Amino acid sequence: QVQLVESGGGLVQAGGSLRLSCAASGSTFSFHRMGWYRQAPGKQRELVADIISGGSTTYADSVKGRFTISRENAKNTVYLQMNDLQPEDTAIYYCKAKPSPVGNNYWGQGTQVTVSS
Repeated sequence: QVQLVESGGGLVQAGGSLRLSCAASGSTFSFHRMGWYRQAPGKQRELVADIISGGSTTYADSVKGRFTISRENAKNTVYLQMNDLQPEDTAIYYCKAKPSPVGNNYWGQGTQVTVSS
């Protein structure tokens, strides 16, 4: 059974930094794809960044140059370093993991990130 445990959200002032972590369990092998999505009030959930096991990354245009995604394959853990946070980054951040190239996606429970101006 796949489980994702997120940590690292919180309240920060504009210009500050946070680091999110997501530890995945339930797979013998490294998860194929892991990533972060976010959902602000009244908005659809959107991709923030993701990374495949080989290291290739994808970022939303709105976070390029400010956020960095990384992973430790041996621990099936993905990180999101968020710098220069802005009020528009306020959202619930969700971890998503895909154990294999085909098959199901799994979601974490979400962690709140609030950026005050």
